[in-house]
Amino acid sequence: MIRFKNGRVMTMTNDMSIENVEVWTDKDKICFVGKPTAEQLKNASFEREIDLQGNLLMPSFKNAHTHSAMTFLRSYADDMSLQDWLFKQVFPMEAKLTADDIYWLSKLAILEYLTSGVTANFDMYFEPEAYVKAHIESGFRTVLCGSVSGDASNAERLEQDYNRFNGVNPLVSYRLGFHAEYTADYELIGAIGELAKKYKAPVSVHNSETQKEVAECVDKYSKTPTELFDSLGIYDFGGAGFHCVYMSDNDMDIFKNRGVYAVSCPGSNAKLASGIAPLCKMADKGINLALGTDGPASNNCLDMFREMFLMTALQKIAEKDAAAFDAKKVLFAATKGSAMAMGLDDCLSIEEGMQADLIVIDLNQSNMQPLNNIGKNIVYSGSKQNVSLTMCAGKVLYENGVFHVGEEADRIYAKANEIISEYSK
Repeated sequence: MIRFKNGRVMTMTNDMSIENVEVWTDKDKICFVGKPTAEQLKNASFEREIDLQGNLLMPSFKNAHTHSAMTFLRSYADDMSLQDWLFKQVFPMEAKLTADDIYWLSKLAILEYLTSGVTANFDMYFEPEAYVKAHIESGFRTVLCGSVSGDASNAERLEQDYNRFNGVNPLVSYRLGFHAEYTADYELIGAIGELAKKYKAPVSVHNSETQKEVAECVDKYSKTPTELFDSLGIYDFGGAGFHCVYMSDNDMDIFKNRGVYAVSCPGSNAKLASGIAPLCKMADKGINLALGTDGPASNNCLDMFREMFLMTALQKIAEKDAAAFDAKKVLFAATKGSAMAMGLDDCLSIEEGMQADLIVIDLNQSNMQPLNNIGKNIVYSGSKQNVSLTMCAGKVLYENGVFHVGEEADRIYAKANEIISEYSK
């Protein structure tokens, strides 16, 4: 067992309140939360005791939308519109990637996630075998989202991957999904709707990221992307819409009624000038909200602290109201909201039986003082520098600047640079 003592704990079982309790983990799970008796301490056997020295232990962040292996395009194709960026730069470069490339590029992303207190990602990419191998070796949790596009024949591959990767490892799960309306034939979307019915499973997809995407969908089908998906059974069992920047009232009603999560990616949407998602209106309607970074080619970083700040700040600007979308909503979206969007129902909070996916926030730094409100400090003034420890499934993968992922960070950096130097020729 591992014992966390002498610290503050944000359990997030009900709210963002802070408790002065101990947390013990056993293998991959939390086994004790509270103030131990002398008898409990006498009978306990710890492999390690971590003195928090007044710092904060809290549930980790979960990145609910990303494309990890796109680390190779970080700062490669910037300052372009989304359509030009995607079709003229991203897709042609991605076509060159091998499975081995994706293995190393995913490992690079994992290092960055860990420094930001992230222990799980909801990732959409190809070559899933290499991707899964990188995550299992690193000890990092992942939920794969189907990334198919094109014609209806690709629904068979999606179903095969769904059955193949669910259950392959405790750290890995797979959810039905496809890239977007504008890259998928009508027949493919319909076939995926049939898969949703067959498996009674949620489906996740890029949705209403740009005005152009929505307008072209309406011209083609006389429906918004959300209306189209709903008509074909995509959201019959819930799921997630990534971005959701341009949502009609009817779109929002569909999300609410179907239990679909709106996964906001404010950093990417701002950088690509896609717009600001109407999160306040969604929240008022009772729509489930989650938070993601999007990929490192469009963001360009995988930093949940920056994403949290932008999530609230952009809403304040859009609403012209400094009280809009308060820090508690942001912190919930980045942790429990994202976990629920990903189906990680055992990674929600610090309580007995939950997965030991935990982070330590260093409060003894100037940007976190004074401690007027720790939760708001995390959202408004916190940064990656405050993450001193990241634990996933009971294993410490990052601590005080040092990674414990089975591979030296310098080797991962070198491999990533080899890949981009080769493809940039």
